[in-house]
Amino acid sequence: MRDNLEHIERLARAEHWDPFAILGPHPLLIDGQAATVVRAFLPQASSVDLLPEGVGTRPIPMTAVHEAGLFEVTVPISRGKLRYALRVREQGGSVTEQGDPYAYPPQLTDFDLHLFAEGRHYRAYDMLGAHVRTLEGVSGVRFAVWAPNALRVSVVGDFNRWDGRRHAMRSRGQTGLWELFIPGLPEDTVYKYEIRSRNQPVPFLKADPYAFAAEVRPKTASVVRDLSAYRWSDGAWMEARASRDPLNRPLTFYEVHLGSWMRVPEEGNRWLTYGELAAKLIPYVKNLGYTHLELMPVTEHPFDGSWGYQTTGYFAPTSRYGRPEDFMAFVDACHQAGIGVVMDWVPAHFPDDPHALACFDGTYLYDHEDPRLGYHPEWHSRIFNFGRVEVRSFLINSALFWLDRYHIDGLRVDAVASMLYLDYARKSGEWIPNRFGGHENLEAVDFIKEFNEIVHQENPGVLTIAEESTAWPGVSRPTYLGGLGFGLKWNMGWMHDVLEYFQLDPVHRQYHQSKLTFGLIYAFSENFVLVFSHDEVVYGKQSLLSKMPGDDWQKFANVRAIFGYMYGHPGKKMMFMGAEFGQWIEWNHDESLQWHLLQYEPHQGLQRYIRDLNDLYRTEPALWQVDFECQGFQWVDFNDAGQSVIAFLRRARESADCVLCIGNFTPVPRHGYRVGVPEPGWYQELLNSDAAHYGGSNQGNGGGIQADQTPCHGLPYSLSITLPPLGFLFLKRK
Repeated sequence: MRDNLEHIERLARAEHWDPFAILGPHPLLIDGQAATVVRAFLPQASSVDLLPEGVGTRPIPMTAVHEAGLFEVTVPISRGKLRYALRVREQGGSVTEQGDPYAYPPQLTDFDLHLFAEGRHYRAYDMLGAHVRTLEGVSGVRFAVWAPNALRVSVVGDFNRWDGRRHAMRSRGQTGLWELFIPGLPEDTVYKYEIRSRNQPVPFLKADPYAFAAEVRPKTASVVRDLSAYRWSDGAWMEARASRDPLNRPLTFYEVHLGSWMRVPEEGNRWLTYGELAAKLIPYVKNLGYTHLELMPVTEHPFDGSWGYQTTGYFAPTSRYGRPEDFMAFVDACHQAGIGVVMDWVPAHFPDDPHALACFDGTYLYDHEDPRLGYHPEWHSRIFNFGRVEVRSFLINSALFWLDRYHIDGLRVDAVASMLYLDYARKSGEWIPNRFGGHENLEAVDFIKEFNEIVHQENPGVLTIAEESTAWPGVSRPTYLGGLGFGLKWNMGWMHDVLEYFQLDPVHRQYHQSKLTFGLIYAFSENFVLVFSHDEVVYGKQSLLSKMPGDDWQKFANVRAIFGYMYGHPGKKMMFMGAEFGQWIEWNHDESLQWHLLQYEPHQGLQRYIRDLNDLYRTEPALWQVDFECQGFQWVDFNDAGQSVIAFLRRARESADCVLCIGNFTPVPRHGYRVGVPEPGWYQELLNSDAAHYGGSNQGNGGGIQADQTPCHGLPYSLSITLPPLGFLFLKRK
């Protein structure tokens, strides 16, 4: 070795392609006798002793064979493998004992490598990243990363003074994978990868794409976390989830941004922790009767203002609110309270932060180099290369990881439309047609189908929900029928039409009745979720309450009416936080919701209304059992535009029971208003949005009304009822 200066110089410059060929133990024969030569590269060391394992063994001084820090010793071996540690004396005088990472064989199996190269390793998150392991009785951390165009990859951190020469990784050949087991490293070790690229002369640092945790922003390093220690207590929930179809159940989602639902102003306006959120948010949502929490992205992200949609940690819950096990405990507590958890997930694009996925190994590894394919002009971010098997594997593994390790009950996939179309947010000449000359992103379509197939195959009973704003056919249809395979799709068209209608002064609504009714033309073409999302209460769009016309009383009445229509209309339901009690100002991710408003009766009344609306929805199968087929809906009257009144029936699947839904969207009460019903009998007023209990004028029907034999609206019987101003009624024959 003393004569091979080229290898030594490459080690010293951290450019050697195969450090295991030189460092660590190497067997040899000396005069026919077995021996082992051990080499260690330890810059800043003044002396190194080999500490052989075994009773009565003595330290063996190692010889410095190069001033850069290469030490060597030859040890006779009678039998077996030499096991040892190293005693290192630093030039400053400190002494440490450490294991030798180059004394351990490869840990990634040939089968792992084969599946990864195929893009079929659906537990790659158990292989890649940083994992606490015990090898040959020694605890440490096994690192693995994909960087096919790197000349050298090293693990760096405080433990080695961020010196890329110290822990260069082992290349696993054409797979592009690199691995290294570092003995003695504990959980909570902070680390990055130092990469020397073929394309760049200077090494650079990258966070781990598969890291389970990261430092709190603005720091960007990855953190070793062991996820195996947490003990779940939601076995009954998980067993039940796997045995039922969520589409045939009542689903109401409460959309939450964890960093701004509630803060602690007396402590510097800090966020709530995952533990505090479990103690406050879960009982709140349970009390209001929602079936699910929908979390805006909790994946790690560097910029608060991105709300989590510019993700840098696809396997890490954000460290803003606590440790990974704290988030596990939050989900666990939700399940034990009977609340499902859906998480926003962002496979469409990623930010170009230099510490993350962008140009990861010095090349456009996760995206496209051509900006017409790889750059997102609307969000100034990078678009994933959906045609590359390793990238598809990365994203599918991320999805499976959250469902597996964190027991997440569903994924709401953000910005699906931007994935489907090559010309999304682009002008002519700024995009490249597909191989057939069209604007469909065929590789993204294939990825979405594969994602949905694998997710539902591996996790029965979970939801996948598409935020898709175009008329792409079959978004929520099975892939074997030519669909994309999602379980549900956000109904963005319904949301925009209904909001436009309700923002009109009531005197003008008669001319825009079609805004209310048009959604029923396509209501059963997809499995829809009706949404009032966070996107509608930011950037000058005003809060839902502030959008409404009229004085304060009319604003609250309009909000109650719009929610009544939402809950009567076919489709599952989703509401953004703050709307349930009448937030006046736009949502601000840096501030709490306006909880002080609940000291005032109108806001309390609206909150009570939402609670009762959720209770009614869950207990009346007619309102949710046949959401996606026309048999569950029947118009009674949609033609009374002059009085801005609509009426319709909702029906259950196996019961003759139906619920009559009637809305009067003007501030004028209608007395003696006749509406047709299919059967005779007493019709109980299940819910009246104008009840005084909710802040209304308390006009209604005294709890119910008897049907008479007067035909109306093509039905054999009818009711002569009072329609309250800006009110919505639910009635049912008893």
